Amino acid sequence: MITVTNVSLNFSGQNLFSDVNLKFTPGNCYGVIGANGAGKSTFLKILSGELDSTTGEVSIDPNCRMSVLKQDHFAYDEYTVLDTIIMGNKRLYDIMKEKDALYEKEDFSDEDGIKAAELEAEFAEMDGWEADSNASKLMQGLGLDESIMYSQMADLGGNEKVKVLLAQALFGDPDIILLDEPTNHLDLQAIEWLEDFLLDYEGTVIVVSHDRYFLNVVCTHIVDIDYSKVKMYVGNYEFWYESSQMMERLIKQQNKKAEEKIKELQTFIQRFSANKSKSKQATSRKKMLDKLTVEELPASSRRYPFVGFDMDREAGRDLLTVDGLSKTVNGEKLLNNISFTLNHDDKIAIIGENEIAITALMQILAGEDEPDEGTVKWGVSTSRSYFPKDNSKYFDGCELNLVDWLRQYSAAGFETQNESYIRGFLGRMLFSGDDVFKQVNVLSGGEKVRCMLSRMMLYGSNILILDQPTNHLDLESITAVNNGLKAFKGNVIFASHDHEFVNTVANRIIDIREDGTIVDRMCTFDEYIEMKRGN
Repeated sequence: MITVTNVSLNFSGQNLFSDVNLKFTPGNCYGVIGANGAGKSTFLKILSGELDSTTGEVSIDPNCRMSVLKQDHFAYDEYTVLDTIIMGNKRLYDIMKEKDALYEKEDFSDEDGIKAAELEAEFAEMDGWEADSNASKLMQGLGLDESIMYSQMADLGGNEKVKVLLAQALFGDPDIILLDEPTNHLDLQAIEWLEDFLLDYEGTVIVVSHDRYFLNVVCTHIVDIDYSKVKMYVGNYEFWYESSQMMERLIKQQNKKAEEKIKELQTFIQRFSANKSKSKQATSRKKMLDKLTVEELPASSRRYPFVGFDMDREAGRDLLTVDGLSKTVNGEKLLNNISFTLNHDDKIAIIGENEIAITALMQILAGEDEPDEGTVKWGVSTSRSYFPKDNSKYFDGCELNLVDWLRQYSAAGFETQNESYIRGFLGRMLFSGDDVFKQVNVLSGGEKVRCMLSRMMLYGSNILILDQPTNHLDLESITAVNNGLKAFKGNVIFASHDHEFVNTVANRIIDIREDGTIVDRMCTFDEYIEMKRGN
């Protein structure tokens, strides 16, 4: 158990959060959410002891072992993969090294023998003889090839290092696991394996993630960091989001009778309690939700940007024909004789292990690059807006403020639009007050994404092409973009790592395989995953 008592953190005279009182108990998974900059990662550092709070204390049973997902991908470059994973249990690793040092001594004494015997007993008690095997199982689950077990960490690629550090955090059955964005850079199979691992895990998990699907599957509770307050709620992210939206509506309806409010909320709670999930967590969530009272539901003050795309005109019958498209980059064939047509009402998710191939296709469709072979033919009535994965060329070196930056992308006839119109538009994207006069070259990654989305909304296009629009966004902004694309009446071609985003927007999946060919299916993302499992 972790007990947080009267914790506050003050930076430069300003409270990041204050008066935090929480208990984290075994058998539960806690998802930590909050806007960018709210202090989610900082809160995890306080729990782990890496950072001292300004006031209060964090109490952990001294017999509990805590494991933390490390963020420094270069910290273990001098070690092998196996050693790095076993370091997840520091005491076990130290025993192994101390034993090895004793046995290598040329003048092995009686005292050394007694010490070695003590170490061997502790080693066996800690399941040390299974350490290599347990490390191997974690590697296999995360999709790492066992052949790299004795390789140096310095020789691994970035994604491999991420998986090794995650294996380190999970190694040795710790009592408490702290995970900061564990699904970043993981492929679909690795994420699914991690979900199953955490569902079977009997200790305490505290996780920061922007992956709503992941939070919905594994979490029994949500810890919301909202304007310096940190509160804990029962349920997964979907329950937190929908109940907070309902509470916001009911609070605004002050004239509604209390009895009616209670009845509506109780019906809502019962609906969520009845939801089935693949997770074992669903059972414990149901028990806790059944005991909830109205007062325990979240009344969040979180603000959501408005993302809405309107078409200036509908597209005609001919939309897009791709015929025999091929592209090779640096000797690697990314796209191999690809052909498909875009139909009315299609919202296509482009998926695949090779992100470079996905971006290459997006750039060709958007007219930013040319194929080596094949053609891309857009219908004459189509108009397109493109969201690139790398938006640096729109901001680097640009000294315009937000108002003037956005004004330059206004449609014909709006170039002289007054400032209040542009400011109102930016306000819906949560740029208010003096924020609109900031130079765009100093904006954060998330702020730049919101600017790019604002630019797209001004165009009034009937076809949207988006390459990883959820990168750098907080959960609120991801939800807003998700809802905006679901409601859009035109066509969408997009790529995203967000499972929930892909599954709720796309009605068609194009999967770029390793050889550059494609699998094209009219279905949702979850349906496509089930098809792949069946093969």
